[in-house]
Amino acid sequence: MKINYNGTLLPQEERVITNNNRAFKYGDGVFDTSKYVQGKLLFWEEHYLRLMAGMRILRMQIPMSFSMEFLEEGMLKLIAENNLESSAVRVQITVFRKDSQLYTPTTNTVDYLIETTPLTTPFYTLSEAPYEVELFKDFYVQADLLATVKHTNRMVNTLGSIFAEENDYQNCILLNYNKSVAGALDGNLFVVEGNTLRTPPLTDGAMNGITRKMLIKALAKVPDYKVVEASISPFELQKADELFITNTIVGIQPITQYRKKTYTREVAKNLLGKLNTVARFGMA
Repeated sequence: MKINYNGTLLPQEERVITNNNRAFKYGDGVFDTSKYVQGKLLFWEEHYLRLMAGMRILRMQIPMSFSMEFLEEGMLKLIAENNLESSAVRVQITVFRKDSQLYTPTTNTVDYLIETTPLTTPFYTLSEAPYEVELFKDFYVQADLLATVKHTNRMVNTLGSIFAEENDYQNCILLNYNKSVAGALDGNLFVVEGNTLRTPPLTDGAMNGITRKMLIKALAKVPDYKVVEASISPFELQKADELFITNTIVGIQPITQYRKKTYTREVAKNLLGKLNTVARFGMA
């Protein structure tokens, strides 16, 4: 398998991260994960715009060459080099400020790395396996502009994942410092009550998720459901009919249990078809 480092294809064993790499030392980087299916990157324009927004927020110098077409070509070239053109693929691009030793960077110019991982399923399917979650209360998400950036300092997510694994949960729900729900460890959270779907706003520390964004757009065009971006208290979770998580790779992941409450999956099943339609054909 190969990686793409600054436009050059190298063996994945190649040492490209030095001891002064700023993503390694300080979390001074931003990343984005896309899904490749049947010759295209799903929702690539939205992923690209989020990546550029993250670089601007982190005060990185965006290279003139970093057009949407340039990065897409680099991803597709790597997929072809790794003989994954007929597969579903997880594609991650990480951008980080060039090496320097201290907090204050010596330059705002960047390096980038593209990696590919094969996936087992092309389009989104709904898992029937039990999926139990719990609140992660050891550390909290800071609800500011930085929370919307997929930066490389994911310590809250890492510690929450360890907590989940140690306690046999499949995921954890993250809270902000106001004790409102921010999302899940690896995606956005939706709370279903009847035909109303609620999801935390970005101002509560929710990740600016692409699947979240596309689902909200798709549902705005149909009368079946109403989507509301509003703060959610942990106490409201047990009153819901359904809970589900969205992210780029899985699509929609229903939660089957939170504490003593067991949830249905009917709305999640219905929305999965709409999400797959948008992924295949784009927005109508």
